[in-house]
Amino acid sequence: MTPAVRALTKAGLRHAVLEVGSYQGPERQLRLADELGVDVGAVFKTLVAKLDETHLVTVLVPIALELDLKVLAALAGAKRAVMAAPPEAERATGYVVGGISPFGQRRSLRTYGDRSLLDHPRVYVSGGRRGLEIRLDPRDLVALLDASLGELAR
Repeated sequence: MTPAVRALTKAGLRHAVLEVGSYQGPERQLRLADELGVDVGAVFKTLVAKLDETHLVTVLVPIALELDLKVLAALAGAKRAVMAAPPEAERATGYVVGGISPFGQRRSLRTYGDRSLLDHPRVYVSGGRRGLEIRLDPRDLVALLDASLGELAR
């Protein structure tokens, strides 16, 4: 059991933990959604960004889209946003890049999410290691993480 699964269990949120096969390489996002049997828009990747060179944040965007760093900065009230270096993201979250979960992080980071999270009855996020996905109600996700939503994906 990963820290992410433990955090959801402790919070009492309904969720499902799903093992998936390897989905590396070209069109990996489509293969992951196919393996889960869901629309690619319901699967979210967890990114770590840095605001104004100092504050790390977690960001959830659909796996097939990119994060708009300018929009993130504006939403967060920062002047600038950049992607965190992988070692920095790993140290802060306690997870390996490619398996970073928004739940159960070593250092709880402020969370921002693309507004499309609420377009789906269930969403999928990393369970804390590569090949492990968590399915849950997006409203539960937003509430537990106190996530701020905006048009972050392009």
